[in-house]
Amino acid sequence: MILECIGLSRRFDGVQALVDVSMAFRSVGLVGVLGPNGAGKTTLLNVLTGFLEPEAGRVVFAGSDIAGLSPHKIAALGIRRTFQDVRLIREMTVMENVILAGEAVGVSQGYWPDWSAWFRPRVSKGRQDGQCMLEGIGLGDLGGERAGRLSYGQQKLLTLGCCLAGNSRVLLLDEPVSGVDPVMKEHIIDVLSRLRDLDKLVVFVEHDTDTVRRVADSVIIMDEGRIIAAGPPAVVLNRPDIVEAYLA
Repeated sequence: MILECIGLSRRFDGVQALVDVSMAFRSVGLVGVLGPNGAGKTTLLNVLTGFLEPEAGRVVFAGSDIAGLSPHKIAALGIRRTFQDVRLIREMTVMENVILAGEAVGVSQGYWPDWSAWFRPRVSKGRQDGQCMLEGIGLGDLGGERAGRLSYGQQKLLTLGCCLAGNSRVLLLDEPVSGVDPVMKEHIIDVLSRLRDLDKLVVFVEHDTDTVRRVADSVIIMDEGRIIAAGPPAVVLNRPDIVEAYLA
């Protein structure tokens, strides 16, 4: 298990956002997190990435307790995230956003998967790294475009690309297909599916049950700060009680 939560709790103004949350994630795979608004899904991501400190519990990554570390230190260890809102430097180009994201945690390992050739090793840096990654996610022709001029769906995709630019082992994505048009949704689903072949752990919060069914290896259902169900999508998402309470 590469990432583990042990007894996480967090309260806001008397409301318990996380209640003794414990779970463990394998080093490779896609995990969907579902639940109603206010279930604690984004709070969980915030705690895992250092944007919030837990009031109780531990977060263990690759054998080390990282609870309470700052976001940039956690990113440097190999955990990157996206947010519900698009966070890009809009006046910079697509390529500049990617290069900046890759350099932000000081990661330069000289290897990028060339997805068109299914991960043929190539040694390169900077712009060549970025171009290879952009081609892999379908933005290869837009490297010189200002990020703020992209469509909303393309901006969502670029935020995922910025996570990949850090060459991190764990990606935490907050609603990756929310608000995008059907064509871009299909494209993002395709990119997410291929991340498994990059030996990544991807944990993604999503309200779109169809996306979770199609992409996730496992699913977690949260409500009122608690995990109420977990397991394969084909099992959990077909449970009558889950369908009636959370998916209807």
